[in-house]
Amino acid sequence: MGRIGWKGGALAAVLALVLAVFAGTMAFGSATVEEETQFVIPTGSTLTSVANKLEAEGLVSSGRGFLLRAKLLGGSRPIQAGEFLLEPGMSQGDILSAFQSGDVIRRFITIPEGMPSILVWERLMAEDKLTGEIPVPAEGSVLPDTYDFETGESRTAVLARMQAAMQNYLAEAWPRRVPGIAVDNVKDAVILASIVEKETGQPSERRMVAGLYSNRVKKGMFLQADPTIIYPITKGKPLGRRIRQSEIAAINDYNTYSMAGLPKGPITNPGRESIAAVLNPEKTDALYMVADGSGGHEFNADYAAHQRAVDKWYALRREKGEM
Repeated sequence: MGRIGWKGGALAAVLALVLAVFAGTMAFGSATVEEETQFVIPTGSTLTSVANKLEAEGLVSSGRGFLLRAKLLGGSRPIQAGEFLLEPGMSQGDILSAFQSGDVIRRFITIPEGMPSILVWERLMAEDKLTGEIPVPAEGSVLPDTYDFETGESRTAVLARMQAAMQNYLAEAWPRRVPGIAVDNVKDAVILASIVEKETGQPSERRMVAGLYSNRVKKGMFLQADPTIIYPITKGKPLGRRIRQSEIAAINDYNTYSMAGLPKGPITNPGRESIAAVLNPEKTDALYMVADGSGGHEFNADYAAHQRAVDKWYALRREKGEM
């Protein structure tokens, strides 16, 4: 009788456990994701607040049930903050695993080559999925590129990655410079590269433009780069009109029509290729350039030849009614 009684008690215990698990499973509720849904877990969220948010957004039938299941069956890994994509058919276990894995949606923001810092600031501030305030970054401190970010990430963190990317690129590129270039430090390389960036939209011309301005720097000539007139007026934004004679003659730390040498700082954020062009410029004797009407420039070493090219450019503009 004792042995039979023991077996009966064990069977009863097993049945009780099965019933308890079954009852618990019923109490868990279920996931109710009917279409692809973006779900955001704010930084600092607790499992309880996430469970309640899931229920409030109609993604689980019971926040209390989701929480109970997570505590009993979800393991010890913490949930991660960020934006997650929930897909139809996901179970509560699938949802919890996604939160624990940190497999968040990555979003992207692009800084084009030659975008000045005031526009970088505006682009970051306009991204409503980022948080917090930032100052306008130092000109030339941001490396143009495409950067990923998470919903709810701080603008400070994203900007720091952009600036770290510039520092890392310069640390790699500067040691590879060719001997005899026109600048002897990284800061001046960025300044000169920012002028190259603004003076040509043709990638194939970058090294030639860099060679021309390098020649002028070495000779102590006025660089006479129009973008350096505009920068102190607009901080890099488009001027929206023709440059005035008074602006050409203006004396400041940027205008290379009224001063020899480089401006006091960059006039935009140059990209990798413009920096590389300054560190390895085209070997040329060119000192002058003017637009050729095809989107590029004509380069000359002789002023008389340059003036003929200027006359040709003005004639072309008059034909188009631009003058």
